[in-house]
Parts: sequence; structure tokens; C-alpha cells
Amino acid sequence: MIKQERWIVATTLAVIFAMVGIDLLNDSGEGVAIWHVLVEGSAGLAALFGLFYLLRGAFALQHRLAEEQQNSWVLKRDAEQWRAESRKYVEGLSKVIDQQLDKWGLTVAEKEVAFLLLKGLGLKEIAEVRKTTEKTARVQSTAIYAKAKLSGRSELAAFFLEDLLVPASH
Repeated sequence: MIKQERWIVATTLAVIFAMVGIDLLNDSGEGVAIWHVLVEGSAGLAALFGLFYLLRGAFALQHRLAEEQQNSWVLKRDAEQWRAESRKYVEGLSKVIDQQLDKWGLTVAEKEVAFLLLKGLGLKEIAEVRKTTEKTARVQSTAIYAKAKLSGRSELAAFFLEDLLVPASH
């Protein structure tokens, strides 16, 4: 139930409770049968119960929403801090990789392909990103592996990642 509907139902229940209460006051002065007063009283109490149930649910929902918004804010802040802290390392790693690609004598185009290979893109995706053919991407990747004296993509990735991804010692 959306917030507006919840408040409409709550207002309706409050009006019903008030009307039943006024009717009970009128009935008690007129000597109405006790069963009639009990039935109307029960209807009024049911309306009052429904009102409290709706309001309690609305306040609980509002409280949970506030908590989730706070948690979301904390997670966003933590993610931004991580990005800011890791940016310097990523930039440093990119520079070191670029230096190694220079040592291997790669052309600018080959270096771009090498970075895309390291990011995990396939030859078709590399061709799309670079607006070339898949055959060109394949030829350039073969040239990269030859100049680096590596057998393929996995060895290229391992060359740069092997020392970074050291298993945690137990």
C-alpha cells in the first residue's frame, strides 16, 4: 500500500471510530439494548485497532527507510573512499604496464590492444571499441604476444598480475 492510500485508510478508520463513539454516546442516553451497544462498540474498537495497526506499520516502514537511506549513504561514501584510495594505485599500475609495453617495443595501437586484452575484452569487442576489424585486432594481439615472447592472453595477464595476486598466508 502506498503512503497516500495508507493515510486515506487511516483517516477513514479514524472517522469511523469517531462516528461510532458519537453514536454510542447518543445510544447510551436513549436506553438502547446492550447487545446493540456491544456490537457498535466492537465496530469502533475494530476501527481503532485498524487505525493503530496502519499507523504502526507506517512508522515502522518510515524508520526502516531512514535506516536503509543511512546505510546506502555509508556504502556510497565507503565506495567513493575506496575509489579515491585505489585510484593512485591503479594509475601507478597503468604507468608500470605502459613502461613494460614500451620495453617490448609495442606500437601505440598494439599498446591500446594490450590494455583492452588485460581488461578482458575479446577480439570482437576490441575491434568494436577501436573501430577496426576483428582480423586487425587478432593480428595486433599476435604481434603483442610475439614481441613479449608470451604464448597468449593468459600469459600476458599473468605477466602483470602474478606478483600482485599473492595468496594470503595463513
